[in-house]
Amino acid sequence: MAYTNPYGGYNAYKSVGVKTASQGKLVVMLYEGAVSHLDKAIALIDGNNKIPAKQIENFGNHLQKVMDIITELEVSLDMDKGGEIAKNLMSLYIYFNKEILDASISHDKEKLSSIRKMLSDLHQSWETAASSTANTQNSGPQHSSLNIQG
Repeated sequence: MAYTNPYGGYNAYKSVGVKTASQGKLVVMLYEGAVSHLDKAIALIDGNNKIPAKQIENFGNHLQKVMDIITELEVSLDMDKGGEIAKNLMSLYIYFNKEILDASISHDKEKLSSIRKMLSDLHQSWETAASSTANTQNSGPQHSSLNIQG
């Protein structure tokens, strides 16, 4: 009997979603991934900013994924067209990665929670922007048809 991956369909669906997503939706998806992995890392820290020894690797892996996503957001910035907003986002992304790196050593739950809040706020802003852009594109000019048959 051959083993089949129960997530194969989901992974294929997710892959198509990424390949067909608009640029704004891709940014939203990156933020979702960052927040999700940050939540998983935060959940591993106990009330005394300690992580069980058997979870240290998972903690580090989740934070590395968050930093990889933030780096991807950094390199996707168009500094020429983005102006002041792009510069501010770049500064934030650099700050996030520095703080996450520090928190990966100190296991500072409060620091990670603060970054999570800011990432969540940015996620909501991008989701609103991507949604309004999609609505604008979908509602383009409407042309009424003309009945020439009488």
